[in-house]
Amino acid sequence: MGHTGNPSTHTVAAPLLDIGLQNQPLREELLAALTQVVDSGAFVFGPDCEALESEIAEYCSAEHAVACASGSDALLLALMALGVGAGDEVILPAFTFFATAGAVWRLGAKPVFVDIERSTFNLDPALIEANITSHTKAIIPVHLFGQCADMTSINEIASRHGLAVIEDAAQAIGATHGAHPAGSLGDFGCFSFYPTKNLGGMGDGGMITTNDASLADQLRSLRNHGGRNRYFHDEVGINSRLDSLQAAILRVKLQHLDTWTEARCHNAQAYAQLFAAAGVANQIGLPTASAEQRHVWNQYTVRIAAEHRDALRDYLGQRQIGSAVYYPLGLHLQPCFAKLGYRPGSLPETERATSEVLSLPVSAELTSAQQQAVVD
Repeated sequence: MGHTGNPSTHTVAAPLLDIGLQNQPLREELLAALTQVVDSGAFVFGPDCEALESEIAEYCSAEHAVACASGSDALLLALMALGVGAGDEVILPAFTFFATAGAVWRLGAKPVFVDIERSTFNLDPALIEANITSHTKAIIPVHLFGQCADMTSINEIASRHGLAVIEDAAQAIGATHGAHPAGSLGDFGCFSFYPTKNLGGMGDGGMITTNDASLADQLRSLRNHGGRNRYFHDEVGINSRLDSLQAAILRVKLQHLDTWTEARCHNAQAYAQLFAAAGVANQIGLPTASAEQRHVWNQYTVRIAAEHRDALRDYLGQRQIGSAVYYPLGLHLQPCFAKLGYRPGSLPETERATSEVLSLPVSAELTSAQQQAVVD
């Protein structure tokens, strides 16, 4: 199957994601779990929520896990628990989903954008210290696309400067850095259960992990309007609860997560072999995974020369091959952050990535025939 064929002759479609394919084999199990919640009437903070918190804490090797309404809220609540507010600065990458910086901004604090490593798309530890000031309160490394940031270096810098570390692990449940899972590597780990994540619910959902009992207690208060007892409020929190229906779904799916992750890893390895066999591995920037880390491949993101990227994406779309650009514009250049004063050229690696990245189908349900079609 070459590059000259008519789109209509291409027979194997490969969607970027097909959530229905993952849910279909679990249909009866999921319906049974939902029925149990419906019959119990415990729709908020029910037994399934508590059980999921325990199971996620164990899965991430963390002492505590606190459920909330979304991955965005997980970041917001972690920052609130640290007391981040007006006059504070938080260091984070600009090559990430909006929520990472949005949570900082909502609290009146200042996002300080630092460039990324070309090889991993993650925050570059070598550039952090130059951005630390007397106002810096925390660092938010993002484990982008399913690969942990260099937490050894980041934690060492944070420790030296007395800064908190919040892992944005929204795309990285099950990933490891050395022997340690994402969510156990900082003061907090923040997870998203949005449907497209490796562990996805049927709507929004989030979780915060921590090894600090007092911080966990504070998170439980903050997610419930700042009250530990009904109608009595020690502080002003937010309403961010995980519905029992979502928790029940996630508990079913958590049992299958490692199997799905292994399939994603297999597909990522297969891509490397197939592109090499096709003789184009040197023309396409293939993602790499360190031997010391477990990359969980929430996205399989290649680099295409900027002048060809969008044309290739259109070409794939015409042939029913799904792809996506995560992310087309760095957060430092988003109009809502214009007053921070970043200009084109401020973060060269971030800007290079936004013009070159293209994510290809890599889900656990991807067949070898679909994968061959993508490579062809």
